[in-house]
Amino acid sequence: MSVAKTTLPDILGKKRRGEKITQVTAYDYPVARLVDEAGIDMILVGDSVGMVVLGYENPIPVTVDDIIYHTRPVARGAKKAFIVGDLPFLSYHVSVEDTIRNSGRIIQEGGADAVKLEGGKEVAGKVKALVDVGIPVQGHIGLMPQRATVLGGISVQGATAESAAGILEDAFALEEAGAFSVVLEYVAAEAAGAITERLGIPTIGIGAGPHCDGQVLVVHDVFGVYEKAPPFARKYADLRGVMLDALKGFEGDVTAGGFPGEEQTFRMDQGEKNKLDKLLDRA
Repeated sequence: MSVAKTTLPDILGKKRRGEKITQVTAYDYPVARLVDEAGIDMILVGDSVGMVVLGYENPIPVTVDDIIYHTRPVARGAKKAFIVGDLPFLSYHVSVEDTIRNSGRIIQEGGADAVKLEGGKEVAGKVKALVDVGIPVQGHIGLMPQRATVLGGISVQGATAESAAGILEDAFALEEAGAFSVVLEYVAAEAAGAITERLGIPTIGIGAGPHCDGQVLVVHDVFGVYEKAPPFARKYADLRGVMLDALKGFEGDVTAGGFPGEEQTFRMDQGEKNKLDKLLDRA
C-alpha cells in the first residue's frame, strides 16, 4: 500500500487551517521509519548530529558529506515525512554558488526534500537564489547554534522589544525571499507569538513557547537517550535507562553463562554429529 508523501502545500495548509505542525530530527533508517509510523510531518537531518551522534561539542565540525551520509538512510526509511537537510557551517557562507552547489548535493545525493540554513536578512539573497532554482528552504533565526559562541553563548533571544523587532525583520526577509517556513530557536514566547501572527509562512518553535505554528525537537531528547537535555525539551521516554538495563543484562548473562541459552543455540542432526566425532577421532 503506497503512502502519500507530505508536500509543501500540506505544510502551508496546516498554518492556514490553524493545525499544528510536527518536526523531529532523525539521522538513520530505523528512527526515520518510526517517525513515519508516528505520523510526524517533517524530519530534520540536523547538524545536531554532530553532538548527539558523532560526539562533537558543537555543530561546527559537521560537513556537507556528514549531512548527506545521514540523510540517505533517512530518505530510505521515511516515505511520508517531508525531509529537510541542514546546511552545516561554512557550506553557504562564502558564495551563492557554494550555497546552490551544497544544497543541490543534499537534495540530489542525500534525498532530502528541502534544506535549512541559519540567518535572517544577511542570507535572504541566498535563500532567494535557492528557491529560484527549485530548492525549498527552511529558515532558522533566533538562537543560531552555528554562531552561538560568537554571539556569546546560549541565551534567550527576543527578550527585549528591540531584539524581538530585529527577529521579526529577519523573519519577514526570509518570507520575502521565498522560505517555506522558519525555525525560531530559544525565542521569548511573546516575541515568537507576535512573529507567528504576522508571517504568512509557518513558524516552527524550539524553545520558543506555545504560539508557534509547529514544534521541532531533537529526537534523542524526545527519547531520553542522554541524562541531560535542553531546558525547553521534554523527555517522552527514558530510553537511556532501558538501553542501559539491556546492556547490563547482556553482560550479566554472558558472564554467568546464561547466554546463549538453548533457544539461541543451533544443533546438528545426531547422525551428522556421529560422523563429525568419527572424523575428529581420525584426526
